[in-house]
Amino acid sequence: MCDFIARMTFHAPIRYLAAVGLVGLFLTGFLPAPLNAARGGTSPGGGKTEVLPVQKAAPSVVMIDTPGNEVDLRRQLRSKNGVAELGASTSKVMFSQAPTGTFGFILPKFLGLALVTQSPDLALDRVSSSTSAYEVHKLADGSGMLVGFMGKDVLAQVAPSQRPKSVRIALHSNPSEKAPHIVAVPLVKLAADMMPLRIDPKNPDSPVVFEMDLQSSSTRASTQGGQ
Repeated sequence: MCDFIARMTFHAPIRYLAAVGLVGLFLTGFLPAPLNAARGGTSPGGGKTEVLPVQKAAPSVVMIDTPGNEVDLRRQLRSKNGVAELGASTSKVMFSQAPTGTFGFILPKFLGLALVTQSPDLALDRVSSSTSAYEVHKLADGSGMLVGFMGKDVLAQVAPSQRPKSVRIALHSNPSEKAPHIVAVPLVKLAADMMPLRIDPKNPDSPVVFEMDLQSSSTRASTQGGQ
């Protein structure tokens, strides 16, 4: 009799644990996709699914704080941002489709229209078709940066990554005595209410100045995407 009771006592927990395990496997099939992925799930194609993607913060302003030759300043900033010229096979491309780690150019009027209307994308040229075209960098993480020149007095205001309030900036397409320092500002933090203006309206080759607000937080649709 004691031997029978001992056998019953030994087998009961095993049957209980087996039942609990089956119920657990059954319920796992009803987990939401992100939670299931977090538990080591895979995508239909066999690759590992992304787990709870986090919104990337807009990049900080990048600058070269010493004046110099325009060609050299652009080269230094491109190196600092880790970007190279678009491939020779590409003459025009939308920013969203441009490879990461590249740069292109946009005419002032098209840049103005995009920022005033809060367009989520930009049309870029591989080679600048005007001396006053603005340079645009697409960083390794897909973020967009607008390149221009500004005065030293504004650099201290735009440098902090966490600005408590918006800053009104005048971004010049080319360097001058008034704006000798090259900077790259995040596109997602720019808001404009007017078009760029030529410094010398009578000269079609005159540099352009674009007044806009550099926001303390992102206010426009992201141009990230593509490759």
